[in-house]
Amino acid sequence: MAAHDHAMMAANPMVGGAAMSANKDIIDNAVNSKDHTTLVAAVKAAGLVETLKGPGPFTVFAPTNAAFAALPKGTVDGLLKPEKKADLTKVLTYHVVAGNLDSTALMARIKQGGGKASLTTVQGEALTVRQAGKGITVTDSKGNTAHVTIADVRQSNGVIHVVDKVLMP
Repeated sequence: MAAHDHAMMAANPMVGGAAMSANKDIIDNAVNSKDHTTLVAAVKAAGLVETLKGPGPFTVFAPTNAAFAALPKGTVDGLLKPEKKADLTKVLTYHVVAGNLDSTALMARIKQGGGKASLTTVQGEALTVRQAGKGITVTDSKGNTAHVTIADVRQSNGVIHVVDKVLMP
């Protein structure tokens, strides 16, 4: 699909009460979403801001604050400690896949895979995507399944899919 065809697509959905601009990078959009303050703080703590401002393209499964809050008590605070930077980086890069995989591309891979597709994350391990009704689920290596609640939030350097669970490598 030619680049100009993307311009004809629907405008980006609102995320966390903020308009998401397809002209801004992943970080510049995420900082505007009030549903992603934990994710942004974690990305900063892990030192991944520069990476996610890079050319990419990246597909990011972005957990909401509620998703982080649902983790066992103390998990987020523990991961944000400086000595846990390596662990935090692993968790965050497990939510990032190289390439610009919008829902159409994900559905095509799911169809090719006979109902599921494996995506290799930047962290190195795989996530499994499946179709669930009209939506998409993402399952981590531990069997936790997140639902994509807002798909196809286009960025200048990729696409964000908002998810309702934190995925764990």
